[in-house]
Amino acid sequence: MATLRNAIGSLVALAGVVAIVWSPFRPWYGDRRGKDYLVVDLFRADGVTGDHARLVSSLLAPLLITALVTLMGLVLRSRLLVGLTGLVVLALTVLWAVRQGQAAGSLTVGARGEGLNTGVATAAVGGAALLLAALVMPGRRPRHADAFAPDPIPDPIPQPPPGAYDPYSDPSSTRAPGPYDDPQEPYDTQPLPSPPSAAPPPWPAPPPDTR
Repeated sequence: MATLRNAIGSLVALAGVVAIVWSPFRPWYGDRRGKDYLVVDLFRADGVTGDHARLVSSLLAPLLITALVTLMGLVLRSRLLVGLTGLVVLALTVLWAVRQGQAAGSLTVGARGEGLNTGVATAAVGGAALLLAALVMPGRRPRHADAFAPDPIPDPIPQPPPGAYDPYSDPSSTRAPGPYDDPQEPYDTQPLPSPPSAAPPPWPAPPPDTR
């Protein structure tokens, strides 16, 4: 079950990584793509500006870093890394929306591509996918948990069937009777033969001396 959950979570996280990396190349507000916004514009009080950004200083840079960290979390099976990257992506998306609303006065969604566009939705879906993957993944079990695991119950020692040879049993109890053994009782319990009684000598006794 844990293997299946890890596989499903990894697939969902990979889909989120693809959406996150693809989102800066999609239009975010009007026809302006995400890679055209400066990262520093997210921290300006007056909102985003119209300055054109390079790739290393655009929104692509933090989103690409979060995607790489997510891949590292998948290799390490770390739910924490995957979940944190999802929160970072959603935080960047919300922060951009706040700064864009400050610059434009309001946020709108137009039917002809005016206002919020598909790039914002793609980034938000990617961040939500990473959070979902972190919930589905079981994570890696700590190694020290095995030290507190109960010892497995050993299998009972199989008993030999009746009549089988047992090298640890009493030989006298399992030895088959031999041809010279008494079938009634063992040889060591038979009584010893009594010594023969004194027999009279074969010659007559001499007469007693009367002198």
